[in-house]
Amino acid sequence: MKASDLFIAALENEGVEYIFGVPGEENLDFLESLRTSKIKLVLTRHEQGAAFMASTMGRLTGMAGVALSTLGPGATNFVTSAAYAQLGGMPLIMISGQKPIKSSKQGQFQILDVVDLMKPLTKWSKQIVNANNIPSFTREAFRLAKTERPGAVYLELPEDIAAETATDTDLFTRSTRKYARAAESVVKQAAELINQAKSPLLLIGAGGNRHESCSALSSFVEKTGIYFCNTQMGKGAIDERHPKYLGTAALSQDDYIHCAIERADLIINVGHDVIEKPPFFMQHDGAKTVIHLNYFPAKVDPVYFPQLEVVGDIESSMNYLAELIDTQRGWDYSYFERVNKANDEHIHESDNDPRFPMIPQRFVADVRRVMPDDGIVTLDNGIYKVWFARNYECHQPNTLLLDNALATMGAGLPSAMGAKMVYPDRRVMAVCGDGGFMMNSQELETAVRLNMDIVVLILRDNAYGMIKWKQQGMGFENWGLEYGNPDFVKYAESYGAKGTRIHSTEEFVPTLERCFEEGGVQLVELPVDYSENHRVLHEELAQKTCLI
Repeated sequence: MKASDLFIAALENEGVEYIFGVPGEENLDFLESLRTSKIKLVLTRHEQGAAFMASTMGRLTGMAGVALSTLGPGATNFVTSAAYAQLGGMPLIMISGQKPIKSSKQGQFQILDVVDLMKPLTKWSKQIVNANNIPSFTREAFRLAKTERPGAVYLELPEDIAAETATDTDLFTRSTRKYARAAESVVKQAAELINQAKSPLLLIGAGGNRHESCSALSSFVEKTGIYFCNTQMGKGAIDERHPKYLGTAALSQDDYIHCAIERADLIINVGHDVIEKPPFFMQHDGAKTVIHLNYFPAKVDPVYFPQLEVVGDIESSMNYLAELIDTQRGWDYSYFERVNKANDEHIHESDNDPRFPMIPQRFVADVRRVMPDDGIVTLDNGIYKVWFARNYECHQPNTLLLDNALATMGAGLPSAMGAKMVYPDRRVMAVCGDGGFMMNSQELETAVRLNMDIVVLILRDNAYGMIKWKQQGMGFENWGLEYGNPDFVKYAESYGAKGTRIHSTEEFVPTLERCFEEGGVQLVELPVDYSENHRVLHEELAQKTCLI
């Protein structure tokens, strides 16, 4: 069997449905084998966008997404996406071509050691040098990409290897894995610490935001009555309309949630590690006990050194903990109740603010009004991410997709496209700043070509707003961060999408509803007023919080 045919057969064997990418001449044997496969090729306009789409599919399904590039510049365009998947815990397989390794007439033209380049960015990076290794390499790549903590894997297929004949064509059966239950004695020790605490608090990170663990977390809160909060990537693991929900760690400090964390004498830290921006900082004074509950041990960090580690399957650990814990008379949640009330009032106090250009509190509230419980909002990276993380209440897991690990710009639109392919019957909206959108805006053509029904909301402030906020917060002059923008309506129309510009606050919700009802690729340009960033996030919260 031809090696490229064997590779495609191995990918089919792994259940791959889509390959996203930009092929080159070194991929032509692979492309020809793909032509007759049941796997669909999604031709994108940039390799970075391709791997963002594949990563999002991996994040939502738990099955590794697959992206394809040529050698050299095509492969190096994978670098940001590899880091995005690796830090974000998303299973991703990247496949690149390479010049022939047995003989080449082009010297070192376009040749880079991409395998070594990818090693620090991935869980595994390998060049295939023998066609007979394709079945085992493919199986190992998918196994590693899915293994907790999920991440990125890179395989390089040289042109001459792709064309050679494989004699060992047996494919490997996909293995199944059930993570071991944490040691009974350790879970009992954790339960004892929780029962003896005065104000225990549950903190949910990205690792807890998995399909299999979310129901266990919800049941735990219902059984015990323990208050909970989450990191940005843990949003939605438990319905955030729950009366025990204290908020999301959108800021590093000076928010209501930090008051609760500060008062808690014990934190059950589920599925979180310091790759996510830490929502709290441990001290060496021993005043706070932290239980690390995850699939893998804690990595000790200057700001994170838990006293007890419950290592094993999160679902089974939480279910067992729930059996061992009952609501304790000694638990004092009076302060958490005040935090809950104050935070809720603060978040919703400007939901109906009529100002135009729109302020963040209002446009976040309006997006929530338009999206159903299962609707998916994907965020690019910018200051609006803080507002959505803080103010947007998720009703279901993984319905607000953001990146707070690499925190890269340019992923919002491709992530929405990947989400729409996983859930074609759900409403999907990409929310992008004008800066982040322009980094992969060319994927509008891909979305139009695929006949997608998505809404792309562009928040226009003509500047890199996140950095302007930081600049102002540090007392520096406003300098070096403003730019011009295209006419986004005409830009969308040039790709065959529909474009709309919002002219008043009152027309925003009806416009979004119309866009979803009409279908197709709809771009909505919304002028925004970010003056609230400094007033609320730097000044007001610092004065109000912890005085409750």
